Amino acid sequence: MKKTWVAACLLASTAALGAYANHGNSDIVGPRFIEVERFATLPDGVRFPEGIAANPATGDIFVGTFDNGPNPNKLVRFSRNGQVSAVKDFGGTPLLGLEFRDGNVYILNFGASALQRMPGNFDANTPVETVATFPKIGAPGPRTVPNPDGSADTITFGSSSFPAPNGMVFNAAGDAFVSDSFQGAIFRIASATTCSTPCAVTTVSHDPQLATAGFPPFGANGLALSADEKTLFIANTGDNRVVQMNLATTTITPFAESVHGADGVLMNNGLLWVCANQGDEVVALNAQGRPVARAGFFAGVRRDGRPAGLLFPASPVVSNGFIYVTNLALPLTPAVGDEPEEDVTRWTVSRFRIPR
Repeated sequence: MKKTWVAACLLASTAALGAYANHGNSDIVGPRFIEVERFATLPDGVRFPEGIAANPATGDIFVGTFDNGPNPNKLVRFSRNGQVSAVKDFGGTPLLGLEFRDGNVYILNFGASALQRMPGNFDANTPVETVATFPKIGAPGPRTVPNPDGSADTITFGSSSFPAPNGMVFNAAGDAFVSDSFQGAIFRIASATTCSTPCAVTTVSHDPQLATAGFPPFGANGLALSADEKTLFIANTGDNRVVQMNLATTTITPFAESVHGADGVLMNNGLLWVCANQGDEVVALNAQGRPVARAGFFAGVRRDGRPAGLLFPASPVVSNGFIYVTNLALPLTPAVGDEPEEDVTRWTVSRFRIPR
């Protein structure tokens, strides 16, 4: 279970930074530690920020919420200085992956199993356009997992109740790749920025490596493309793993293991940045899948109800030399009092400067 080590989570920031101080010494080789800062606080009553996108021209940051409770879900636009400039109500349908492309915010509406969009300069009354809806294809086939003693285990996945679009990335041509966390699939919408709606959805892969029997119970999640767009990186949250897909052959192979709750991902200057939502950090992986930098940690909940540092970081985006990260801070277990997320009453977006 996440964070049974409560005492470690509540370390003072000075003590925690002291543990990382040696990473700056010339005689020690290891992952670099990067501090995070708060960028913005969501409006009162707006909870569980998940997806995030950025307008590179204006510096605006867009955040969607994943609220399954009584609170309506929102798409919030922040100015580059962290002030709320617009809020769009999506009612009871939770939102996941966001992307900004050609002046529009693209939204994976988890509740509607749809890709939607709005102009980046939206206001509360701007209509939402549905670009495509995702098909129900069920669970992938069984997965065979070898054991060190030569035996093997077989995981059989139950049939999903509905399509669950989660992560999204565009290629240079405007095609959208979308992960489905419950059906273990990657979908593609060709020319998603210009196709006639409703746009066609094709299945790129329906593979047991994209499903999970782990915790949190989300399989294929965040997506990122290599610089040459030949490889698609896919976070599998429940498996604590990042896999890579050769887009020419659709062959899937492991890229990195033991990334605790691998969630949103992005590629920047040859490094794959992965939100470890159960580890309360963002990890940078090099071309071999090795951690070379770690950003942030959880330092407790402030008296005003905001998390200090990172708490359940979900999605990252690059803008103006920073990586911005949503702090989902979502309690996941039915027990009461065992998760620090239960103490959060104000939700935040963090950021850290990209190291040179």
